[in-house]
Amino acid sequence: MAAFPKDFLWGAATAAYQVEGAHNEDGKGLSIWDVFSHLPGTTYQNTNGDVAVDHYHCMQEDVALMAEMGLQSYRFSISWPRLLPNGRGEVNEAGVKFYSDLIDTLLAHNIVPMITLYHWDLPQALQDEGGWEVRSTAEAFEEYARLCYSRYGDRVKLWATFNETIVFIGHGYITGSHPPSVRDPGRAIQACHQVFIAHALAVKAFREMKIAGEIGFVNVLQPHTALTNSAEDKVATELADAIHTHWLYDPVLKGHYPEALLAQTQAIWGVPRFEAGDDELLRNNLCDFIGLNYYRRETVVANPGETSTASNHNGEPNSGAEFGFKDLFKFVRNPDGVYTDWDWEIWPQGLTDGIMMIKERYGDIPMYITENGLGAKDPIVDGEIVDQPRIDYLSMHIEAMENAIAKGADVRGYYPWSFIDLLSWLNGYKKQYGFVYVDHNQNLARKRKKSYFWYQSVIASHGEQR
Repeated sequence: MAAFPKDFLWGAATAAYQVEGAHNEDGKGLSIWDVFSHLPGTTYQNTNGDVAVDHYHCMQEDVALMAEMGLQSYRFSISWPRLLPNGRGEVNEAGVKFYSDLIDTLLAHNIVPMITLYHWDLPQALQDEGGWEVRSTAEAFEEYARLCYSRYGDRVKLWATFNETIVFIGHGYITGSHPPSVRDPGRAIQACHQVFIAHALAVKAFREMKIAGEIGFVNVLQPHTALTNSAEDKVATELADAIHTHWLYDPVLKGHYPEALLAQTQAIWGVPRFEAGDDELLRNNLCDFIGLNYYRRETVVANPGETSTASNHNGEPNSGAEFGFKDLFKFVRNPDGVYTDWDWEIWPQGLTDGIMMIKERYGDIPMYITENGLGAKDPIVDGEIVDQPRIDYLSMHIEAMENAIAKGADVRGYYPWSFIDLLSWLNGYKKQYGFVYVDHNQNLARKRKKSYFWYQSVIASHGEQR
């Protein structure tokens, strides 16, 4: 077994809307989630991020907990409307200062900041103009990125443009369960294209401004496994890979879409529509690294002659149907699988396989495991949060990551999801991921879980004690 590289970063991750709160304080504008979560019936028990876990006001305490744990890096996102309340134009200096203070506090504790520019909280003002379906949003994103680079680029070396396009586009434009609650595959494909253009514009700006660091993109890593060895299931799995993986990775790592799939989407839907210069923009602004968010695999079967449902058992886009490829495949529960309370299969081997799949298709691209974690209902025993299943889950996945490194993959850091229990989007606060528990009945008091002390020892031993 290869040891972890000397400069390997042991981190943890969160996202702005899920932790910050202060949704309307100090000049912050509304995001699409600020609006959507207040619509009746959109979230579990009508929970929202108005307060979340109040990281905005508890930042110093939270960073102190990170430092005590020994965290070497912290991945967080910036709230676009906190900096630019209208998505562009006038800058909210109070919002700029919050993240500047966060970065300085992290660096004072020798914690490397990794910034995600977009983790789903689009300014509502831009959504009102058409959101990700229009080019002006991509141009506004470039303006926002340039603002972040100019204010934080002297201190931040690791940047990611977007988090999980398949989720915020899939839920937002196919299942309709996330804002803007659209169910239209053609609009989804075009919105996805504008995201890739926004990414390329942001990378181009990063290079032009000569920011001393690296910039990448964060995708879901969700390997697909055929249920049987039949030729039909294998073909179906290849199509699942093309739609759910290659379509999302190729534009940012190769600079173009998978040719056959692009031809089919344009024949069926007439999208994505390219503007002059799009091809060159994508081709010339590739990632320095790729962030991989791994939680599970999906098992695939051929689906001839059946009508594909809108979503799978996880409430996510289910099959080829969302791109117009009706009745070709579907995701099913693996009869031999071990599943979480939220029906996500626990399969650590998928992390090894997925990393090697990325290496095989895209070469020696540097990788960070930007999310990996167990969503659960953590038991409290005699006042202690005993989350042994999370320890077991993370331990198995660290080993799987180490196996990939031993096979030659350039994996540079690990960011479990999440540092602290947070708002889990549609699931409210009942689905817990963190190393730190938040007591919503006791003024949001922070309490260290068993996994907190376990990860502390993992970091201290550089991955040897787990």
